[in-house]
Amino acid sequence: MNGPNDKFLLANGVGIPCLGFGTYKTPDGAEGAAAVRAALAEGYRHIDTAAFYGNETAVGQGIRESGLPREEIFVTTKVWNTDRGYEKARASVLESLKRLGLDYIDLCLIHWPAAPHQYPETWEQLNLGTWRALTELYQEGKLRAIGVSNFKPHHLRALMDTEVPPMADQIEVHPGQTQEETVAYCQSHGILVEAWSPMGRGALLEHPAVTVLAEKYRRTPAQICIRWCLEKGILPLPKSVTPARIAENTGVFSFQLAPEDVVALDTVPPTARSHDPDEVTF
Repeated sequence: MNGPNDKFLLANGVGIPCLGFGTYKTPDGAEGAAAVRAALAEGYRHIDTAAFYGNETAVGQGIRESGLPREEIFVTTKVWNTDRGYEKARASVLESLKRLGLDYIDLCLIHWPAAPHQYPETWEQLNLGTWRALTELYQEGKLRAIGVSNFKPHHLRALMDTEVPPMADQIEVHPGQTQEETVAYCQSHGILVEAWSPMGRGALLEHPAVTVLAEKYRRTPAQICIRWCLEKGILPLPKSVTPARIAENTGVFSFQLAPEDVVALDTVPPTARSHDPDEVTF
């Protein structure tokens, strides 16, 4: 990967830019649109949003105001938990298209799995119903690719035997939260792993294991975390509304981490995990 527009290939052959711009907690309105414009001006071509973020309108505005051709920008959104099941999920995606002001979405994900602790009798059926809606919209051309987010292997298995298996799984991955079982399962089944919160919600920016490497490579701690993801074949999704940091986060393509430094980050003790999908209450 030599730049933010170099691509991973999804299982269906669709290319996805290897560095995404995350928009969680990016506000709707002018500030959000400005952040998206700034990211695109700095070379990002992959914007990640969600219905739950409440900023799809701003994301769409920023894309249009960038002046870039639509086909150059990869847009991801997600179906929220209250819209699980076939009918609600289908309606949710169509509403996302309207808010974004787009004719198609490049990648649509189920945001969180219905899990056994919340739906002991129906969790697999709920996920399959949601997945059926995404599959139909994919086959209709409204979605170029489909996947999931926060799914562990036991959540994924029921979807793997469907007509169109998941192409991506967006999970929390960073040093101290390597999720080795899920990453290995995905990578062995042709599912691209995307990393939300690649800096551990900021907790890793002052972690000694990261700061010592930042000094060694003369890079920022954030750049070390982002590069670690790329070294592992994982697509990072850093987020910021600060123009200087948006630009900084793209500066990860002119260096590589030595194998021993990747291992050092792999072995950071568990830290900064925010939500386990088998325990969440939302």
